[in-house]
Amino acid sequence: MLMAHPAVHTELVAQYDALRVLNAEQSSPAVRQRMDDLAYTLCTATGTADVDAALVAARHRLPGARPEDDSLVTD
Repeated sequence: MLMAHPAVHTELVAQYDALRVLNAEQSSPAVRQRMDDLAYTLCTATGTADVDAALVAARHRLPGARPEDDSLVTD
């Protein structure tokens, strides 16, 4: 599978997190659409089907992520 460059992941995660912090789900239709677009792009860039899994996978691929990071392990 082709993987997006880490800089792409950095930008997508930052934008998605910013909208989530601003509670974009309760915002205008245009802002909600942007959040949906970011979620779709994150899923495509990471090869996942769920935005939460995409965020974990993207963060795991960010510069400085440690290979021994257990963020992908669930309890």
